[in-house]
Amino acid sequence: MNEATDPYCLRPGESLELLADHPWRRFVVLGDSVVQGLCEPVDGYSELQWADRIAAELRAVRPDLAYLNLGVSGLRTREILATQLEPALAFGADLALVVGGGNDAFPATYDADRVDRELTLMITTLQGAGAEVMTLGMFDISYSPAVADWLRPGLRQRMRTLSDRTAAMADQLGTIHVQLTDHPLSTDPSLYSSDGRHGNARSDAVATAETLRAIGRRLKASAADRSSARPGQR
Repeated sequence: MNEATDPYCLRPGESLELLADHPWRRFVVLGDSVVQGLCEPVDGYSELQWADRIAAELRAVRPDLAYLNLGVSGLRTREILATQLEPALAFGADLALVVGGGNDAFPATYDADRVDRELTLMITTLQGAGAEVMTLGMFDISYSPAVADWLRPGLRQRMRTLSDRTAAMADQLGTIHVQLTDHPLSTDPSLYSSDGRHGNARSDAVATAETLRAIGRRLKASAADRSSARPGQR
């Protein structure tokens, strides 16, 4: 199997259909290694990392799209907030991807309330500056074969908490939410890199497909709202 035949990846021409006439011109990414990109190569799959792939697909529709990726491996949400929000605002993005909490949830010291507050502050500040914001429910890294068996139950519970709370936040704040935690492949050990903490190129390909489909749903809903608001429309 390769990306072209993988049933969980984009079909030929699907990206252009999903993103047709998208309005965005400046795309910024905030987060940790998930957006910086540390995925191992997999034969038959693109080596372009997830956030870079999103930008490339957006540029296929709007070649003049400006893109800034601020992601740095190992950061917790408080560090993402402290170091990346200001430059993201200075960039003047109209589309932003905010990913965080995975490094917070990995140890047993995970403080879910604090992570929620920090993610919420980043999201609402970017929205207040005029950006559409995307959020992520991560693949559940507790299924990685490199994670010790004794660590799995606690880690799985924390990753579920992070995912559920981020999804609830996304619903409340109106973000474009990409939910990978419940994806059929989230429990597939072949989706993870040998370091035990990151996905591989197939996971990025699948994440790209799910991200573009979530964006496509938002664009379709926005178009429907505009159509229903036109005077005289029946």
